[in-house]
Formats: sequence, structure tokens, C-alpha cells
Amino acid sequence: MTRLATPIGELTLTASETALTGVYFPTSRHGPPPIVAADENGPPSDILARARQQLAEYFARARMTFDLPLAAAGTEFEHRVWDYLRTIPFGATTSYGEIARRLGDARNARAVGAANGKNPIPIIVPCHRVIGANGDLTGFGGGIDRKRWLLEHEGALLALRL
Repeated sequence: MTRLATPIGELTLTASETALTGVYFPTSRHGPPPIVAADENGPPSDILARARQQLAEYFARARMTFDLPLAAAGTEFEHRVWDYLRTIPFGATTSYGEIARRLGDARNARAVGAANGKNPIPIIVPCHRVIGANGDLTGFGGGIDRKRWLLEHEGALLALRL
């Protein structure tokens, strides 16, 4: 585990020996797991170092995509949603209903929203790029202000206003 100061507050990053397992805001409802928090002073991790570097580049506007091995714990459906989130380009947004439609059942918008809310690797798996069908900024584990900041950082809010 490591911590990273960012323009939107401190993030806590967790990893296994082979993959990033979490990015957590101070307000995250789902983590980090207490057992991981006890290992904060463990040996340095190449995965965590790479994640810190790539996030720093993202916040400096020098990176628009991430290249990290990920290992999020979740159901098959959650993984399908999270995989789809990774296809949403930097600076773009989509809706829960559109993701549900693309995954094969437009009636699953609420299930997509629930999976989005359980995403343990926000920013890197860009759940902040999902908005309401009417363009409203809806739920985000880091809070709506952080979601707004991330979308402004990527230029997505400007695109929504045009």
C-alpha cells in the first residue's frame, strides 16, 4: 500500500505482487481492506511505483491512458462493466443506460450503476466518465466535486456544455 498526494486529495493505492488492486479516496465506501492497511510499511512494489508514476503523469496532463496490470475483485458482470469503462476515451462520457445497451440489455442500467459504484480502481478504470442520461453528474465514490474536477481536467465537461 502507498499513498499519493493529488490535486483532488490523497489517494491510497493497493496492489498484489502482480497487479494493482485498488485506488481509494478518503471517502471511499469500499476500502481499502483493513488487512492491507496493516502492510503500509511493507517492501516497495514495482506495481505501486508504476501506478504512482502514471497517476502523477495523468494529473500533470501528460497521460491519457494507463498501462498497468489490474486485479479487481468482483463478479463476472462487474468485470464486464469495468472492462467497458476502460474503453471510454479520455475526455468523453457515456451513460449507464448506454453501457447497459452495449453490454446486451438496456434494462440493466441500474445494475451497471451498481457495478460502477463498486469499481475499486477509479480514475484508472474511469468510472467518473459515466453520467446520467440527462447529462447530470451522478454518484461517484470520491464525491461529485471530485468527479466534476476529473471531468474538467479531461475537458469532458466543456464538451457536454457545447
